[in-house]
Amino acid sequence: MRRFKKFLLVLLVLIVVIGIGLCAYIFHLKPKYEGELQLKNLQKETTVYFDEFGVPHIYANSEKDAMTALGYVHAQERLWQMELLRRIAPGRLSEIFGSVALKNDKFFAGIGIEEASAKAIAKLDKNSPSYQLTLAYLDGINQYLEEGTTPIEFTLVGVKKEKFTVKDVYNIFGYMSFSFAMAQKTDPLLTDIRNKYGSAYLKDLGIEGEFNTTQIKSSKENIEDYTTVSKSITALLDKSPIPPFIGSNSWVAGPHKTKSGKVIFANDPHIGFSQPATWYEAHLVTPEHELYGCYLAGTPFPLLAHNRDYAYGLTMFENDDIDFYQEKNKADNSSEYQTPDGFAKYEIRKKTIKVKDTSDVVLTIKSTRHGPIMNDLLERLDRKNPIAMSWIYTQQPIQILDAVYGLSHAKSKDDFKKSVQLVAAPGLNVMYGDAKGNVAWWATGKLYKHNQGVNTHLILDGSSGKDDIVEYLDFSKNPSAENPEWGYVYSANNQPEAIDGYLYPGYYLPEDRAKRISGLMDAKSDWDKEAISKMIYDNTSDVAVETVQNLISNIDLNSISKEEKEAVTILKSWKGTTNLEDVAPTIYNKWVYLYLKNTFEDEMGEDNFNLFLGISVGKQVIANQIKNENSVWWDNIKTKNVKETRKDIVAKSFHETVTSLQKQLGNAVADWKWGEVHTVEHEHPLGKVAALRGLFNVGPFASPGSNEVINNLFFGLTNDGKYYVKGGPSTRRIVDFSDIENSWSILPTGQSGNPFSKHYSDQAEMYNAGKFRKMKLNKDEIIKTSTKLVLKPKR
Repeated sequence: MRRFKKFLLVLLVLIVVIGIGLCAYIFHLKPKYEGELQLKNLQKETTVYFDEFGVPHIYANSEKDAMTALGYVHAQERLWQMELLRRIAPGRLSEIFGSVALKNDKFFAGIGIEEASAKAIAKLDKNSPSYQLTLAYLDGINQYLEEGTTPIEFTLVGVKKEKFTVKDVYNIFGYMSFSFAMAQKTDPLLTDIRNKYGSAYLKDLGIEGEFNTTQIKSSKENIEDYTTVSKSITALLDKSPIPPFIGSNSWVAGPHKTKSGKVIFANDPHIGFSQPATWYEAHLVTPEHELYGCYLAGTPFPLLAHNRDYAYGLTMFENDDIDFYQEKNKADNSSEYQTPDGFAKYEIRKKTIKVKDTSDVVLTIKSTRHGPIMNDLLERLDRKNPIAMSWIYTQQPIQILDAVYGLSHAKSKDDFKKSVQLVAAPGLNVMYGDAKGNVAWWATGKLYKHNQGVNTHLILDGSSGKDDIVEYLDFSKNPSAENPEWGYVYSANNQPEAIDGYLYPGYYLPEDRAKRISGLMDAKSDWDKEAISKMIYDNTSDVAVETVQNLISNIDLNSISKEEKEAVTILKSWKGTTNLEDVAPTIYNKWVYLYLKNTFEDEMGEDNFNLFLGISVGKQVIANQIKNENSVWWDNIKTKNVKETRKDIVAKSFHETVTSLQKQLGNAVADWKWGEVHTVEHEHPLGKVAALRGLFNVGPFASPGSNEVINNLFFGLTNDGKYYVKGGPSTRRIVDFSDIENSWSILPTGQSGNPFSKHYSDQAEMYNAGKFRKMKLNKDEIIKTSTKLVLKPKR
């Protein structure tokens, strides 16, 4: 008995010691928000105030000191995120994740971002402010890398620390640029449909811009190979540990549209959700410069920002800046391909991909005059039919560093506009408003034209030259609006109006958000911050209301069941809202999914249909296909001797909808609430491991909002009737120039990427509930509500 007691005592002591050690380890991992630190290369003492949400307010004697401090505090919160982001473009994820990341690495290593980065860096003015301040920012990151606490993810995965360089900054911007593009998901699939069924099937998909009726106003041949490209690239982006940029909203109300007579700026860029969230907020103050910005991990200048003089942000332009070309090999020599001037040799380069716990992989990349051959980078592509990818980002001069520096240091609207012109890719709608009453937007990107009749949504002929780019447009031809007479500017990823009669091709999203934003803005001229905040959380789709009425008109209301009649009654009275307690959106989204499935899957097949649902064409078709009684898609090609009509397909889909929802949610239609099926969980790359999910992931939460409402919390349509939010507003910002010190923001989870920080998820419930917090500029207020970290020069 005495021995047993002794054993229990030893065990208890051991548990206590382990517990103390674990607590000490966790405490050691937490970011440092107060006290003193010494940093090399600081000229003078710099103070960082962390407010109650962990936003650093950096007060420095020089901008170089401020940037060094920014790099350090950014790294202590987001070093793991920085590490992942810098590894994607050069194909270095396999070094830490092993062969599971090899497909991703092969693709990105092959498309040439790293090589394009190196060329751009070689041409930089090393004495320019943009370059010198970038070095200061990187110095701060690297000092934390050397002396700061190692993130738990580094320990779990086994990451070897390496210094960050300017090339990492460029590679991060390169990945961001590629994630904006849509051609890689769309063009091969549309080519497959044309080749199988003919051009009539494409006409009903609106790829010539027929569906883009709400336009932003400007004030001035191998089938199987093609679909494999779409499927493979889509799968790579979906499985990436860093989410892609998707869409966005922004509107800027000019003086004549606001109660105060001052500009109000609103922006919420839509990005796939992850944990940590995309943006890191920071406020820098020096004697010459002040800026409150949202920073992408590992980049020195913010893409979204404001100060007392002006505000800017972005949405995705959705222009077409990638083309695919079918090349032709020489019959007796596969090392040469056909050009308009005869045969040319493929350019060959080799890259070595290091793979954790196994041997290196040597990648051989072939390129034509158009770009790299996709067959060498994606599995299951037939090597006999080479497909090249032509991408503006790797072909035009990359001036992204000077561009983002210029945006964040502009002295006037015209000065700002000069920096916008430097961005060749990605295509962005850069939104602007200032304290002087100016509002504006400009579409970035090096736009270009092909010969008349060339449809860039299809795989093009690479051998003859007839499908090549024939003209690059001057920036003056890019869509834009400056101080328009209607009093505001906006963008919701919709088609801009034609310039000189030319409607620029792209992958524009449905008009729902654009129609809602422009309708609300036109109807009111006394906007204030509170009204704008309600609008940015608006959960209503006017287009969905029209669509559901069109659906209902195609069913026989006299031959439906009691539960089906109840569902119809709910849909008839629906105002298009997607709030947690609403029942209509649950019925509507299931019905839309089944109507699309019963219309398109017979021709496309299951895999291609699921791919179709996720691209802009698949989203555009929802509101438009139902109006076309004579569409060739209605007939089910698998039913012999029967030709289905619109009424057949829509009615069948409705019956299946109610039956399915009864099985999923019970017979009581009133219980089919949107919050039961529409949920969000912010997933960390390591949160995919079940044992680590509780530590790293944030959520799940029942979520309001939906696809293509202003509060765009988007999801994929699936058969199971559960709508897991994939992404949405990566931040919501409202900058009010009548009350600049009390402008508002919110992040999806929190400032910190450290799971042991109190700021890891402290904004998540506020975000989900439609609340905001201040973006503080007043120093006295900041000091009163903050902890203080003093950074001293290390002698």
